[in-house]
Amino acid sequence: MQLAATRIVTDDVDALVAFYEEVTGLTVTRLHPLFAELRTETGVLAISSTQTVPLLGDGVAEAGANRTVVLDFRVDDVDATYLRLRSLLDTFVKEPTVMPWGNKSLLFRDPDGNLVNFFTPQVV
Repeated sequence: MQLAATRIVTDDVDALVAFYEEVTGLTVTRLHPLFAELRTETGVLAISSTQTVPLLGDGVAEAGANRTVVLDFRVDDVDATYLRLRSLLDTFVKEPTVMPWGNKSLLFRDPDGNLVNFFTPQVV
């Protein structure tokens, strides 16, 4: 078995695509106006419209309702990334902080309120 992707369901695919392209510096692939994928070397973040929810089952997903999942992106340098993102983001959940397990993390929310963690592993 292989985890193929993590998907965000949103009311505004265009806004999330623009956000993730801006903060990651990667290009999102638009497979359909209602569906996009941000592909990295190790995983895929899919973005789909709430208009696709009925295809999964009535009411099975709700945009902007997540408060339990953190999207983790490994970056080369959290501090440099933080300096770059300060001009793009109004607020941060947590500025660069060394976590008890040694990673240095930077936390913020995407336009739908999903928690995003940019981290750099640290030598402890």
